[in-house]
Amino acid sequence: MASVYEIRKAQRAEGPATVLAIGTATPANCVSQADYPDYYFHITNSNHMTQLKDKFKRMCEKSMINKRYMYLTEEILKENPKMCEYDAPSLDARQDMVVVEVPKLGKEAALKAIKEWGQPKSKITHLVFCTTSGVDMPGADYQLTKLLGLRLSVKRLMMYQQGCFAGGTVLRLAKDLAENNKGSRVLVVCSEITAVTFRGPSDSHLDSLVGQSLFGDGAAAVIVGADPDMDIERPIFELVSAAQTILPDSGGAIDGHLREVGLTFHLLKDVPALISKNIEKSLVEAFSPIGISDWNSIFWIAHPGGPAILDQVEAKLGLKPEKLRASRHILSEYGNMSSACVLFILDEIRKHSAEQALSTTGEGLHWGVLFGFGPGLTVETVVLRSLALN
Repeated sequence: MASVYEIRKAQRAEGPATVLAIGTATPANCVSQADYPDYYFHITNSNHMTQLKDKFKRMCEKSMINKRYMYLTEEILKENPKMCEYDAPSLDARQDMVVVEVPKLGKEAALKAIKEWGQPKSKITHLVFCTTSGVDMPGADYQLTKLLGLRLSVKRLMMYQQGCFAGGTVLRLAKDLAENNKGSRVLVVCSEITAVTFRGPSDSHLDSLVGQSLFGDGAAAVIVGADPDMDIERPIFELVSAAQTILPDSGGAIDGHLREVGLTFHLLKDVPALISKNIEKSLVEAFSPIGISDWNSIFWIAHPGGPAILDQVEAKLGLKPEKLRASRHILSEYGNMSSACVLFILDEIRKHSAEQALSTTGEGLHWGVLFGFGPGLTVETVVLRSLALN
């Protein structure tokens, strides 16, 4: 008779979890940031608020965003005028949209990841689905299982209302699942649609206006597994370690509340300062076991909550401009897509490495860090090891 220890050992993988494929997707509707203030104040019937409109234009100009993708079109908003007011009850209409569209957008990203992976869908053993857009039962994980035709026995985990740090959380969970369940293949999907947060401007809540200038829609999917079959699988990154922490003295810095008017966000001005002040402690804890203390010697995947966060992190740590290139690029081309952002950046890093014919998936470097920042203030830190590019 096998001992419990022998049974447990047989259940565990030999090597570390690896990212085996990445896929991304956006809605078809693309919005130019330069044109957005005029559109936003027109569609919300707020053109009379001239001073606020000028302020919003400055926010959009400072955002360093070129364009965003949004499920909400002018036609949809005209059919749902309550969503265009600042404080009109409209949760039902928002929910009706996102419970359908969030899994659909997630499916697009997942299909791309599965195609790159090159394995049958029946080999997916676990599904982790994350969204801050809408809540339902059964959840988006169930809907995606049906949409993709996954095995009915796939082990599902649904994460709601985590916010911008959750791109790190899903990788941390996928790492644990892959390493503790031999032969498992974990499909991770983050899908975010701003239909739940869109609303008209208000003089009294400028932090809401900041959100209207930053957030975009997108979905990203990764497949994670340990002990890859090198004959048929091509690992991109190893997930070496993962940690989560709440920053001290940061209560109320970022929070969101689901109300009849939708999901309301509140942001304090000192969020970039709080993150930059505390980020080195997370780096030291993550990299001291490896013997790394030069933050320019690693590749960076930092959640681009906004340009001020990236600027202050860069200044605090003395990072070279190219270190946050990928984060700035994704912010410019897509805006802040909450949990999906860091997975878009992960994809950008490996694609840029291949395009530049660099030696590794991590822009020629061996070690990297992925940071998620979000409500709490919560920070997720994932240490990555890049792999050789053929």
